Amino acid sequence: MLCRMVLMPRKKKVGSVPVYLNVYDLTPINGYAYWFGLGIYHSGVQVHGVEYGFGAHEHSTTGIFEVEPRQCPGFTFRKSILIGRTDLGPKDVRAFMEKLAREYSGNTYHLITKNCNHFCNDVCIQLTGKPIPRWVNRLARLGFLCNCVLPAGLNETKVRQVRTEGSAMSSRQRRCIPSSSSLIHTSSTSSLSLKL
Repeated sequence: MLCRMVLMPRKKKVGSVPVYLNVYDLTPINGYAYWFGLGIYHSGVQVHGVEYGFGAHEHSTTGIFEVEPRQCPGFTFRKSILIGRTDLGPKDVRAFMEKLAREYSGNTYHLITKNCNHFCNDVCIQLTGKPIPRWVNRLARLGFLCNCVLPAGLNETKVRQVRTEGSAMSSRQRRCIPSSSSLIHTSSTSSLSLKL
């Protein structure tokens, strides 16, 4: 007797560790703009109780940093979104971030083409296979489409880390991912500055 084999689709293995996207408001206007699908956001990826983000500085060292989840200094926390799950352990995630640090140096930050949301999207895709929600980086995509009409100076726009006198953050608040060269300096506040 001949048996007919039925190929059942394999269940895709799902990781056990949740990966969250933590989204922050950069401006109070986001309270209104959010409902129109617009807004200016900072984001970080939370996995194993650590939040990883990307920011700008003038050095060729990494721009990737660690903060306590939902506590990124200088920004107002908006929401946390479960992106997916990963099977990577804490050491594996840390090694992944250290490898990624070579690609994300602080002086390569660009408001439209390589910002914190681009970083989070890359991390989420590699850890979970899923991208971040499109609305988080919508203004950068719109800026990219309108790049030909934007002021030339906007391409030099950076989110700068400003160190205020006597108010350095503790290492528990923000830690930098080491790169092959050196660590970036930590800061207590962040500001968005546009050179138009």
